[in-house]
Amino acid sequence: MEERDYMDLLELLLHVKDGVAQAFPKKYWVKAEITSWSPRVNGHCYLSLGQSRGGKPVAESRAMIWKWHYPLLKSLFEEKTGQALGAGITVLVRVQVNFSELFGISLFIDDIDPAFTLGEKALERKRSIERLTAGGYMEMQKELALPDIPYRLAVITSASAAGYGDFRNHLQENPEGYVFRLDLLEALMQGEQAPASIISALEEAAEENYDAVLILRGGGSELDLACFDDYQLAVAIASCPIPVITAIGHDRDIHIADMVAHTSVKTPTALADLFLDALQEQDDILDRLQQRVGGAVQRRFSAMEQRLASLRSRIHLALTRKLSARENALVRASGRISRGLLGKYNQVAGQRDKVLQRIRFAASARLSQEFSAAALREARIRATDPRNILSLGYVLVTGKDRQVLKTVDKVAVGDRIGVRFQDGSLSAKVEEIYSENVDNNKTHIA
Repeated sequence: MEERDYMDLLELLLHVKDGVAQAFPKKYWVKAEITSWSPRVNGHCYLSLGQSRGGKPVAESRAMIWKWHYPLLKSLFEEKTGQALGAGITVLVRVQVNFSELFGISLFIDDIDPAFTLGEKALERKRSIERLTAGGYMEMQKELALPDIPYRLAVITSASAAGYGDFRNHLQENPEGYVFRLDLLEALMQGEQAPASIISALEEAAEENYDAVLILRGGGSELDLACFDDYQLAVAIASCPIPVITAIGHDRDIHIADMVAHTSVKTPTALADLFLDALQEQDDILDRLQQRVGGAVQRRFSAMEQRLASLRSRIHLALTRKLSARENALVRASGRISRGLLGKYNQVAGQRDKVLQRIRFAASARLSQEFSAAALREARIRATDPRNILSLGYVLVTGKDRQVLKTVDKVAVGDRIGVRFQDGSLSAKVEEIYSENVDNNKTHIA
């Protein structure tokens, strides 16, 4: 058997080790993704660095950070980036290439550049905004309209969040006594699972007839609020068929979720004030309308009272004149009769008494007839008094121009109308209109 030249494995690997040391004599800055992360109780941190192309891994290497470097590097990175150092992030690290005859190639990390990771995050955020803009998502929520009187509100947040308690107390304990319906849809508000949790809550809210959906999260670190820059969450907010209002973070924070939302405020109190102000505005409108209607009705009543007073005076004067004329005529007639009968008084005394009685009865009957006619006229005048008409159950209806409506032809669906009763008034919105000229079968539908 022919003898072959050979070397044992250790000798070969020692040659490789020398070759690696000669090929990589210094430290190098390397861009890679942390694919695994395993801090140990002894203070060292073991990890894997990898690289992918087209979604497939093309390179991977073991790496480690010694315990005399690890605490400082971790603290510096998280302070600068606001992000926890761990698997799933792309980093720029300084490494020393090392080869061990037992463990193979390893990369010893002694420095990390936080500015590189910040740049990667900013670039990813910029790309998300560009995609959302190109897809038309930035304006979708802006095209939705909040109701004039928002009542049913879905709140997406954590039940234990302090900001939620502040929002709820400020909204429900308002001095004006405005009432809202709040439905809490719990979701995670930070961490990797937060976007999916919030998206699920948005889908649940979209199935109900809410006036608005509120995403509420108090202040926090940049890392805590990073989930609100998630692209898929932004798409879900923009696509929601109900206006979405965000209250995330502090005044200095502007997240992609804020950009695509219908409205964005910064504090729970400001969010509550948004809805309180909406109701206060409607209250002010109603107050002004009530004052205008009340003034118009009062002026109308005053004019009617003046007209009634004038009619009473004219009727009284006419009756007085007519009664005076009748009395004068009776006096003259009585005088003539008395003079004509005076010569025959003794002969026809009995007849005179009867005639006089008949004359007095006729005069009394005529006066009664005139008084009855006057009373009837006065009753008719009183019957036309609008206050009496209202007391019978009728109402005065005014249109959007504040004029009294006498036909449905001047009203459209959606118009607001005023209704005046004897004891007050109200405002209503026209839902349906039925007319004798359009549908005779529905003219009696209330």
